[in-house]
Amino acid sequence: MTRIQGRLQVVATPIGNLGDLGARAREALSRADAVVAEDTRRTRTLLSALGLSRPLISLHTHNESQRVPQLLARLGAGETLALVSDAGTPLLSDPGYELVRAAAAADIPVEAIPGPSALTAALACAGLPVNRFCFEGFVAAKERERRAQLARLAGEPRTLVFFEAPHRIAAMLADLAAALGPERHAAVARELTKTHETVYRGTLGELAARAAQEESFRRGELTVVVAGAPQRDSAVDEALLRRTVQLLARELPPGRAAALAAQLTGASRADAYALVLQHVKEP
Repeated sequence: MTRIQGRLQVVATPIGNLGDLGARAREALSRADAVVAEDTRRTRTLLSALGLSRPLISLHTHNESQRVPQLLARLGAGETLALVSDAGTPLLSDPGYELVRAAAAADIPVEAIPGPSALTAALACAGLPVNRFCFEGFVAAKERERRAQLARLAGEPRTLVFFEAPHRIAAMLADLAAALGPERHAAVARELTKTHETVYRGTLGELAARAAQEESFRRGELTVVVAGAPQRDSAVDEALLRRTVQLLARELPPGRAAALAAQLTGASRADAYALVLQHVKEP
């Protein structure tokens, strides 16, 4: 007896402009036995705009583990399920990883139907190197954790890409400028593919200042692209750097201490700042 083969289709949906939905994606959504969605209300609105109507199943951060067995059973029974997020390509800072992993482990075909992605769209228009990049998703919401996370990335030579919420973008850019240096080049892509699409380019210092001053900067969906750390050929005396940081950190704010330590020792400002943060944490 031939086994009925179900399949899971990971479908990218528009991040703003409905015209970006591909023909394969439309067909997959129209033929799926059910659409597995991060937010069924938003996906129902999308399907309605496309003139489609399909059964919806919610799959989000808080229910994914519990929902996977049920979805696997449906796939095992021969159904085709389309997995979508609220916008863009599923799994990129969105739910779906547990379902895809479980389906693959059960030898259920998993098919990617590529399309819109804020990650690749931002890289394409940022004007920064894209031959190598590192996607960090959303940074920590709490200030101390965010600063520590960014300090660890200060020496990363690849272009960095982040997602950020509008109410945190000003603080995040200020922390990026402090950790990576205000002179590091970056771009912030806002409302990509939508009516008010804007790409802000400049140094981290300049962008942090604009975010703090301009209300329109702090609206909509935001993707931050930051140039990687410049590579230095000359060796740095680590002992001298540590001693310099210890002395300066006692008297100066972290950003100023790091800048002076970098000038005095030839180290990168990013490395000096990471050491300053370590020193501040020490009792």
